[in-house]
Amino acid sequence: MKLAARIGQVPPSLTLAIAAKAKALKAEGIDVCSFSAGEPDFDTPAHIKAAAEKALQEGKTKYGPAAGEPKLREAIARKLREDNGLCYNAENVIVTNGGKHSLFNLMLALIETGDEVIIPAPYWLSYPEMVKLAEGTPVIVTTDASGGYKITPDQLRSAITPKTKLFVLNSPSNPTGMIYTPEEIKALAEVVVENNIWVVSDEIYEKILYDGAEHLSIGAIGPEIFDRTIISNGFAKAYSMTGWRLGYLAGPVELIKAATTIQSHSTSNVCTFAQYGAIAALEGSQACVEEMCQAFAARRQVMLDRLNAIPGLICPKPDGAFYMFPDISQTGMKSMEFCNALLESHQVAAVPGIAFGADDCIRLSYATDMASIEKGMDRLEKFVREKTLG
Repeated sequence: MKLAARIGQVPPSLTLAIAAKAKALKAEGIDVCSFSAGEPDFDTPAHIKAAAEKALQEGKTKYGPAAGEPKLREAIARKLREDNGLCYNAENVIVTNGGKHSLFNLMLALIETGDEVIIPAPYWLSYPEMVKLAEGTPVIVTTDASGGYKITPDQLRSAITPKTKLFVLNSPSNPTGMIYTPEEIKALAEVVVENNIWVVSDEIYEKILYDGAEHLSIGAIGPEIFDRTIISNGFAKAYSMTGWRLGYLAGPVELIKAATTIQSHSTSNVCTFAQYGAIAALEGSQACVEEMCQAFAARRQVMLDRLNAIPGLICPKPDGAFYMFPDISQTGMKSMEFCNALLESHQVAAVPGIAFGADDCIRLSYATDMASIEKGMDRLEKFVREKTLG
């Protein structure tokens, strides 16, 4: 069978592949400490599940509008106005099958053959692949730990060409956990406005913040940047709703209509009764989010201290999300070799940094219980010492 050429340009997701390998080993009875998947270990809060159950009992099981349930679109728009200072209405919102799907819809609706999309590295691994599938050209701008793994205004300005259509901004970041300060966001916004390009702000981790870190949505700075801003977000991370597949895209009405057309021919509507769970997530108490963040904060400190105590590893302190991104270059191994050997010999699953455009690093998720973190760090330390000290 001759497959479409576009498939050859896109590798499978390494994060999902590593997670699947770890789960397969666990199914065989092997004790695996998995730090691979970006998935909170908490159950979905009870009031959210109850809302979905109620919707099921009320017969909310039929096809719905392709753009999402009107009440949910209104709730999302209200959240964006009240929490983020973004003047959106329901017509500016489409509900999608997860945050990932919102970005895929965006790329198909906005990017044409030859359009360039600026992506700072390290990046979430699906950004470049989505651009390629839309026949665009990913333009990767490398950042480093000394600059907090953040693109500077000068770097962004230098990367812009007449073909530039879109800039991808992710704060808090997957995989680094770094957050752009309000001042840094404002400086990047100036470049976007000056050059009349679009920016998509992936804010899926916006509620998972530490040490007083502040999240500022780039579109809230002023009317000029608001007119060039698109928001991608979802419910998976903040509300531990990964399997529910609920995300959203917010932006100009013209774009949302285009994304709705695409969705109407691909997935139709998002699971109807699940959307009532999302309404409860937005309109109910946010105490559940705070409780999870407090647990993540404690886990973050333990993993950070353990990592930086291992000779040969250097790990900056993340300000948000639930990932560590340690530099492994002193071990003499690149990320694939390191992660494969770590999983096979010491049963610890991590994601190779090459998937995120940084082959000297690995990503570790601390969205797991403290006992697993302690055990996994013991194994990681033993592995690194064996490799570096003999």
